[in-house]
Amino acid sequence: MTNQNVVNSDAKSGLTMAIAVAMSESNIYSAAMPKPLVAANGYFSRKKLIKKLETNGGGARINAFIDSMRASSPTRRASETEDQKSWIIHHPSALSVFEDIMNASKGKEIVVFLDYDGTLSPIVEDPERAFMTNEMRAAVRDVAKFFPTAIVSGRCRAKVYNFVKLSELYYAGSHGMDIQGPTKGHKKQRKGNQSVFCQPAREFLPMIDEVHKILLDKIKFIPGAKVENNKFCLSVHFRCVDEKIWSELGEQVREVIKGYPKLRLSQGRKVLEIRPAIKWDKGNALEFLLESLGYDKSNNVLPVYIGDDRTDEDAFKVLRKRGQGLGILVSKAPKETNASYSLQEPSEASTMKML
Repeated sequence: MTNQNVVNSDAKSGLTMAIAVAMSESNIYSAAMPKPLVAANGYFSRKKLIKKLETNGGGARINAFIDSMRASSPTRRASETEDQKSWIIHHPSALSVFEDIMNASKGKEIVVFLDYDGTLSPIVEDPERAFMTNEMRAAVRDVAKFFPTAIVSGRCRAKVYNFVKLSELYYAGSHGMDIQGPTKGHKKQRKGNQSVFCQPAREFLPMIDEVHKILLDKIKFIPGAKVENNKFCLSVHFRCVDEKIWSELGEQVREVIKGYPKLRLSQGRKVLEIRPAIKWDKGNALEFLLESLGYDKSNNVLPVYIGDDRTDEDAFKVLRKRGQGLGILVSKAPKETNASYSLQEPSEASTMKML
């Protein structure tokens, strides 16, 4: 099985869980799977499994940066070690504890948040070809019939919309810095106001365009590197770059950003993200959308956020801080996360047929 098939299967698994909650079907729960003790809000208290990198001095910072690129972009599947088994115990499959999730969702207004790449679509070498399947699109459409549903992505909002092509969804592009409500009304929306619109980083547009041009020139000699302009942020993809020259790419990008103190650099899965240095991320986007829907002060809302990347951790942190909601990480390898549940087995996608 190819890596692409693995990611695609995992993505369907995540959506399967959301659809199952929407349809109030309990038949996907497997009694053969052990049920860990789960708090009513869906969270576990646990120790961090991966220590954060500590840096001292210029050389150490460079090495830490490259190590961080590798840590967020594993090149091979983790083996079945005791650490992995321990991680799974603390971040069980959302399908294996489905009954507990159903109990936690009783009497709640559910709002669904979905990352795009690696969650709704497979991770592919060419980011321009990260297409979702018709089956997945139908599944998302089914979820949106029951609950307000948002796509929260690092991609440009217009590009994500072109991939998904569902007008009844909320779209939060550029890591939540470009949000627009659905063109079709949603029966579950409290305020009845469909003019949801938020762009907190508009002043940075000229700077983003300027840095985009500089980066295109800087990395054109690095085979496989690509720069994607996501309107309010930039993505430097190194999925097709030989790992031996990751350090060269990282240094080129860091050198450019040094001249722009109002921008910040972070890492995702084989991608370097350049964003305005403002306090706004996927977590803020989640809070903004909950407020727009009239659920910001509600005790009866259950946000469900499914994502696979480091940038989704900002949303997981918000859910944990609120003490309500379900954070679900799509990952096969153990990684530090604020999500409470995971999805990892390709075979779980087969439960899609049960709905």
